[in-house]
Amino acid sequence: MAGHSKYKNIMYRKGAQDKKRSSLFSKLSREITVAAKMGLPDPEANARLRAAVIAARAQSMPKDNIQRSIDKASGNDVENYEEIRYEGFGPGGVAIIVEALTDNRNRTATNVRTAFSKNGGNLGTGGSVSHGFERLGLIEYSASAGDDEKVLEAAIEAGADDVQSDEGGHRIWTSVENLHEVAKALEPLLGEGEGAKLAWKPTTEVEVRGDEAAQLMKLIDALEDDDDVQTVWGNYDVPEDELEKLG
Repeated sequence: MAGHSKYKNIMYRKGAQDKKRSSLFSKLSREITVAAKMGLPDPEANARLRAAVIAARAQSMPKDNIQRSIDKASGNDVENYEEIRYEGFGPGGVAIIVEALTDNRNRTATNVRTAFSKNGGNLGTGGSVSHGFERLGLIEYSASAGDDEKVLEAAIEAGADDVQSDEGGHRIWTSVENLHEVAKALEPLLGEGEGAKLAWKPTTEVEVRGDEAAQLMKLIDALEDDDDVQTVWGNYDVPEDELEKLG
């Protein structure tokens, strides 16, 4: 079990997401509806829906909004969303994975390709970068959940595989198969987390500085601004002094 790792890049992204709260609510709502449609509309009996609801609560989405998103799954007018993954390269040779939920594959593909090409990147083919990532389960907790030692002990007891902690919070890694079992085991130990989801963890990181770092963040912002894009993963490491320049 590893106890420490860089968290600053993730927190920079979270800060950017906080500025897009209305867009974020829309994406969380879409994930809730899709999860409810794919399984039972009960978070206790549907692991993906439970994870989506926890993520929504962590972003202070009102209970009524969450319930409406669940109820929408059983309606006749619900859109049919398709899950799509795009892979490409950003400034500095950074590998990027984009996950989307869309009701119009052509629209989303065009928007993602445009975001890459306008911001110093290029869209690759399926599998062009995912070989450099591990598919794992990720459970996130804020720093208020406890100090590094407390979270590490809880993670070991719950059956997690790895922990990364920093001043911004804690990221607890599991196998894909054990994600929701570990998430449930952590709740009586640490409380409800900020989310539990499948993630792409890079096996190596690429340090990016200067103009390339600024352009990379513009690319990620452009991708995250798209309504169809749910998550953006990358193997970048932007040093703290560079992040401060970016504000």
